[in-house]
Amino acid sequence: MTYRSGRIIEPELLDHESPERAAPSLRDLVRINRLLGGHRVLREALAHCVRDGDSFTMLDVGSASGDAGEIVQRRYPAARVTSLDYRAHHLGAAASGDRVLADAFRLPFAPRSFDIVYCGLFLHHFSNEDVAGLLRAFGVTARRFVIANDLERHPLAYYFLPATRWLMRWDAVTCHDGPVSVQAGFSRSELDGLARSAGLRNCKVRAYRPAFRLCLIAEPPALSGLTR
Repeated sequence: MTYRSGRIIEPELLDHESPERAAPSLRDLVRINRLLGGHRVLREALAHCVRDGDSFTMLDVGSASGDAGEIVQRRYPAARVTSLDYRAHHLGAAASGDRVLADAFRLPFAPRSFDIVYCGLFLHHFSNEDVAGLLRAFGVTARRFVIANDLERHPLAYYFLPATRWLMRWDAVTCHDGPVSVQAGFSRSELDGLARSAGLRNCKVRAYRPAFRLCLIAEPPALSGLTR
């Protein structure tokens, strides 16, 4: 595989693997988040949005292994996290709290159901048009903030997992999907533009290096502008 400059979306193996075959790669995702900065991005984003001891609700869209929910509830014991995924075996690993088996494109919630709607390593799976649609729906569902933690498209990130497999013993699915995911990632300006096109307000996108992560924090549209 060779890195290319623009967004290119290709199938990822993890999306179609059996629960047994997916388990090692899901564990790798937790390691990647812990070691390479994904958890730090989430903690810093939440520190911008809430205070220590706050009670708030958060929807984790595309929760996969559920490690984001665990980070939130460890740091904010009064928070309540709802994990949403379209694969039941992903939800089996989710943190304590509500678990919802559903399609992110058809969120089964009323407007303003959660204080925060969060997604991690999720948006890059979809076309720009779909990303804008998802962010628009997240803005409908959120009362206070939409947070998206995703990949910055960069050649160093693209080659990292295959180059370190010998050392970190990444699963084969991880080594295939990692470069595919990075190639489908965003530039800072791309993610900011998609959020604004979705009607989100006060959008801020921060780039984290050397983790090559992007974090979007935005506010939902005014009540008068709510549309699905």
